[in-house]
Amino acid sequence: MLSTLAEKVLPQHCAVLIVDLQNDFCADGGAMQREGRDVSLVQAMVPKLERFIALARSAKVKCVWIKNVYNTPANWYLSQVWLEQARRRRNGAYVQYPVCEPREWNGEFYRIRPLEDEPVVIKHRYGAFEGTDLDLVLRSQGVRTVIMTGVATNVCVETTARQAFLRDYYVVFTRDGTATFTRAEHEAALHNIDQFFGQVVDMEEIAGCWTGSTAVRARPAMAS
Repeated sequence: MLSTLAEKVLPQHCAVLIVDLQNDFCADGGAMQREGRDVSLVQAMVPKLERFIALARSAKVKCVWIKNVYNTPANWYLSQVWLEQARRRRNGAYVQYPVCEPREWNGEFYRIRPLEDEPVVIKHRYGAFEGTDLDLVLRSQGVRTVIMTGVATNVCVETTARQAFLRDYYVVFTRDGTATFTRAEHEAALHNIDQFFGQVVDMEEIAGCWTGSTAVRARPAMAS
């Protein structure tokens, strides 16, 4: 049993999951802004996450990128159930304009990019374990703990964290390395995760655990 944060985030058996850091969820002109959502909280979080990813890389922590593909010309992935929900609640997203198209600007990564040797897991639903090879990637690398980052806190990041916990991964959920479109929704998701699915911490707490690791080289500053 891994009882402490330091034990959970040992570089040899943890991985940072970077969820849906894509233009449609983060950028001005992306689908979430077109839908009427405020992306300012997401955009304020991303530079902090960028520094954290640099720190993880220097500590030899595995970084696994999660990327959505939703709308395609032949509509391979969006069911009638999904489209009915979108028509009722999503103000045009998925129906009047596409979301996270493959090989298009709206589906590309926002500001930060994976390195060539970092895996990119493609998903088509909120949870990154749903119909993907994420579990295989993690278990093949001996990962016991997932460190949750990305967007949106209360949708894809939370869903993935729940799935990870139900698959018996330790879940460390970053308070300041995740973001959504209102502060209230962010805080509610953090409360739910901490109660039932994982441990909610600041990125600086994880950074403090890595400082003493022999894997760490020249720790990047984590100041905002």
